[in-house]
Amino acid sequence: MKYTTIPNTDIKVSKINLGTMTFGQQNTEAEGHEQMDYALEQGVNFFDTAEMYSVPAREETYGSTEKIIGTWFKKSGNRDKVVLASKIAGPNPNFTYMREKGDFSPASIKYALENSLKRLQTDYIDLYQMHWPERKTNYFGQRGFNGHDDAWEDHFREILETFDGLIKEGKIKHIGVSNENAWGMMRLLEESKYQNLPRIKTVQNPYNLLNRLFEVGSAEVSKYENVGLLAYSPLAFGVLTGKFLTGEAHPNARVNLFPQYTRYKSEQCTQATKLYQEIAKKHGLTLTELAMGFVLQQPFLTSAIIGATTMEQLKENIATIDVVLSKEIIAEINHVQAIIPDPAP
Repeated sequence: MKYTTIPNTDIKVSKINLGTMTFGQQNTEAEGHEQMDYALEQGVNFFDTAEMYSVPAREETYGSTEKIIGTWFKKSGNRDKVVLASKIAGPNPNFTYMREKGDFSPASIKYALENSLKRLQTDYIDLYQMHWPERKTNYFGQRGFNGHDDAWEDHFREILETFDGLIKEGKIKHIGVSNENAWGMMRLLEESKYQNLPRIKTVQNPYNLLNRLFEVGSAEVSKYENVGLLAYSPLAFGVLTGKFLTGEAHPNARVNLFPQYTRYKSEQCTQATKLYQEIAKKHGLTLTELAMGFVLQQPFLTSAIIGATTMEQLKENIATIDVVLSKEIIAEINHVQAIIPDPAP
């Protein structure tokens, strides 16, 4: 395994992060425990979860992933060996079963955190993240700008003050954001700087061969403000394994489980994936190795979040840590990006 540190901390984390959102629906408790056992054995010490998991999000399975991680902590005694990241959900009219108000008010943050701690059977979370913004902006594949009529009011200072109190209580160590853009990150960093409040250390955004939008704007924030990327969907919901090109995809594959998320289903995505498959084959790589190797080599990356429903997938994903792509391969990848730029926003 290869390691780095969460920016501006001394916390050592693996460059591969175990995503857990399938634990509780696509994976049973026993399967989740098996994945965590294996990942830790392979040196993966960084796990990511969220209060809304498992997915697809629904009331009857709300919090099930955190509960499975909690029972594993209790059974294995490995809490001190894992850097644990979790997330508080943002506004969504369908998620009132989580909290009456799905916002980042002090009351909501404290309520969400306390319940996550109980489910996780721990007294602290290493990295606590806002899952998506409160305001109207683009995430989860949205295009265009629909924020002109947004009634949201900036209260980033209050949010950071709340996190500051929770850090001082020892309930969280560091904070991050997710599905956030350059403006949101810079506003939070501005408040941190001038009000002497905690800084965001990471941003968890999609990043893969079909979606390189992080490189425009956000990568510069990452470089100059030292905010590390936790790249989710490095395999683009499994599309970048090539299984959808060969008809090997399972009915419960993520693209099929999330019909509302069409970002990876377009003809442009299929065309680009075929071209990346050709590059991989030319250089004796699997498409999975090409896709993961590309993400893992990015200088702004802190960790790539993998998600597997089988042990075979998990083993294959973790093994990509040793893949190194040549300058020639990177040039060929960039050529495809120039022809079919970011088909999956």
